[in-house]
Amino acid sequence: MSKRILFLGAAPTQMPPLRYALEQGHYVITCDYLPTNPGHKLAHEYHNVSTTDKEAVLELARRLRIDAIVAYASDPAAPTAAYVAEQMDLPGNPYGAVLTLARKDLFRAFLKEHGFNVPRSQSFHDREHARGWLQEIGVPAFIKPVDSSGSKGVTRLNDPVKFDAAFDHALEYSREKMVVVEAQINRTRYQVAGDGFVVDGQLLFRCWADEHFDKLCNGLVPIGQTFPTSHREDWLKIAHNECQRLLTLLGMKTGALNFDFVFTDRGEFFFLELGPRNGGCLIPEVIRYATGIDLVKYTVDAALGLPCLGLGMMPTQGWWSSYMVHSLKAGIFKDIWLSDRIKPKIIEQDIWVTTGEKVEKYMGSNHTLGTMILKFDSMAEMLEIVDAMENDIRVICDEST
Repeated sequence: MSKRILFLGAAPTQMPPLRYALEQGHYVITCDYLPTNPGHKLAHEYHNVSTTDKEAVLELARRLRIDAIVAYASDPAAPTAAYVAEQMDLPGNPYGAVLTLARKDLFRAFLKEHGFNVPRSQSFHDREHARGWLQEIGVPAFIKPVDSSGSKGVTRLNDPVKFDAAFDHALEYSREKMVVVEAQINRTRYQVAGDGFVVDGQLLFRCWADEHFDKLCNGLVPIGQTFPTSHREDWLKIAHNECQRLLTLLGMKTGALNFDFVFTDRGEFFFLELGPRNGGCLIPEVIRYATGIDLVKYTVDAALGLPCLGLGMMPTQGWWSSYMVHSLKAGIFKDIWLSDRIKPKIIEQDIWVTTGEKVEKYMGSNHTLGTMILKFDSMAEMLEIVDAMENDIRVICDEST
């Protein structure tokens, strides 16, 4: 039977669940404040309503008599979806739990209260109080908004003299006008990313990857994930158990999860984030190639209250990577250069920019120019290529005038 589903956001990376819902014969409604987003063209209806305005979205949802609400790959929209679902008695997770996961200040406080490893971290409206805390914890430290996504507004601060600029940068991207000042964790090897799915409170599925960054342009915004992760299996069991403990404490029910965590050289586990939504950077799509598990399907079905039949742990088969096409400088886009060795490894490619268009230096996920999914012949080959992808994939642009 056809159902009316409201999707919060219709950016290029949010189109897979729209396509799945349409394939299933559902009535698709999209909303956000960007009429040019491509997903709106797929929808039966589009409404210009901000996905972070939970009361406006609730009013829209009630007026449209929706059967389900989905916030796919969007941290800012996840609390809105939970709020609307709770108010309308639709399938979803508790609003309080989702808000805790989506807000860095609330998340760090919750972790500390319940005895998880947590970096020295405090959140501030007031600049001078924040400066005093920075003096206490020292540098390097991270200065970031409590409520942004895609690494927007984040600075790794090595020089206290540059604190004011970092604080202002974070404020610019914070709806709450609140800034986290956090000591750096001395991690070992790669940061871990990936997605999972909780059903009836149990973490039934998770697929973890090594996360990669490009120090030539930013070093804080992910450029891709390589599956499977190269971390030790005993450490990953610790991570699984800590994730399950957190989900149980929060009372999470059913839905998609996006992970970001690190280990110290002693194997200590630290959450960076546990997003109450699917990951961006094509993570669900790569997981489908690597495991056969379709998290897009389960996300939409779960929002409709359908059973998640067939969902369970599946090992990764082969070596797979997502890649965010990006420019190392601002300018006018000309072309994308691909090496001969990378071309046969590209399984999917979606370029969003055209010749002559202005592009920005990659400083946040909003500067992504396109996406790729790649398949490699071994873990060693995959890590070697992705860690220095500028040798194989390069955006060519002229300096803008």
